[in-house]
This record gives sequence, C-alpha cells and structure tokens, in this order.
Amino acid sequence: MIGVVVVEDDFRVAQVHAEFTDRVPGFRVLGTAHTAAQARELVDAQNPDLVLLDNYLPDRDGVALLAELETDAIVLTAAADPATVRSALAAGALNYLIKPFTAEQLADRLNAYARFHARLPVTGNAVDQEEIDRAMRLLREGDRPTAPKGRSSLTTQLVLDALRNDGRARSAAEIADELGISRATAQRYLAALAQNGQAVMTLRYGASGRPEHQYEPLPTGR
Repeated sequence: MIGVVVVEDDFRVAQVHAEFTDRVPGFRVLGTAHTAAQARELVDAQNPDLVLLDNYLPDRDGVALLAELETDAIVLTAAADPATVRSALAAGALNYLIKPFTAEQLADRLNAYARFHARLPVTGNAVDQEEIDRAMRLLREGDRPTAPKGRSSLTTQLVLDALRNDGRARSAAEIADELGISRATAQRYLAALAQNGQAVMTLRYGASGRPEHQYEPLPTGR
C-alpha cells in the first residue's frame, strides 16, 4: 500500500484530492495538511511514500518546501507559468498537474507512479541503466492522452505491459490468451498502440503463406 499525504491550503479541495486518491487501488491517504509547517510535521510523523503538494500555501510556497522533503512528490497547483513548473521539477517533483483536473487524470498519474515505485523501490539492490530507463518510462505513462472512446485505459495498459514484460514480438492471439480477452479486442488495442508509437508492428509469414501481424514494444531510445 502506497501511503500519501495531501498538502492543500483549501480544506474542501484537500478533501476532494484525498477522496480522489483513496479511490485508486493500492493508495491510502495518511493525512492532510493545509500549511507548509503542518506538512513538515505530518511527513515526519507518517513517513509517506508520496506527497501531493499544492504550491500556494499560506506560510510558504510548496515548491520551496519540496526541496526539503525527503519523499516523492507530485505538485498539484493552479500555477501554470513555466518558471514555477521548472522550479518544481528542479526541486524534485516527479510530476506536475495543473488544477482543475479530473479524478481520472490524477488516477492516471498515481497508477504510473505505482509502477515506477515498484520498478525502482527506495531500497534494494543496485540497478543498471536499462532498469532506470524503464522506470522513467513507466513514470511518464500517466501523462499520455486518455484512451479514445470505446477503449479502456486499463486494458490499454495491460496490453502494453504484456508486450513489455515478454520483450519479444507477439501476436494478437498470444496477448488474448494471456489476458483473457478476445482476439479481436487484443488486435484493436495492439493496433492502437502501434498507431500512437508505443509499439511496432511487423509481419510474420507462417506455413500457409498468410502474413500474421506481430507487435513488440517500442525499442529503448527510440
């Protein structure tokens, strides 16, 4: 379970953000703070994995506080100027979401963070560059546009994960068998991944001479 502290000066907005977060499987809000001073106390007391941090706090800018927090953080703020965005990223923000946003937009970023957190835990054995690159790609996946009408973002992610976990070219039939979905559904999602640049489609010719579409994840560095 990923523990979260919500830092937001507006009590009503803090409650909304906490409710949004608690709806996401695998996340639990440990508490809310409404000032920078309260945030420091709560983070020290609860030791969360993640802080959802507003910038406009009554006693101090959230971005200034961020540089002192020894925890992962996503900035949730109405500040849309490039200087604040760059300052937040320089201070260590893992993501930046401009208000107002939907529950789904926050959930996308939280789910991406969960995959990043699992791939690159705070403690553990040394990792290589490939592992770091993979973790960074996972972190950014929450920023992708939502799935087009008729396609589920969850199914899209499951199909993409199935490709990446195996690391080789796979057919729609193989993906369908692994995920328990129809071949037509798997084909539709794989084609969409290829169209938006997340996968590469190739052709394989079998004994019958008829080509079969195969898909593989986008190569590293591409």
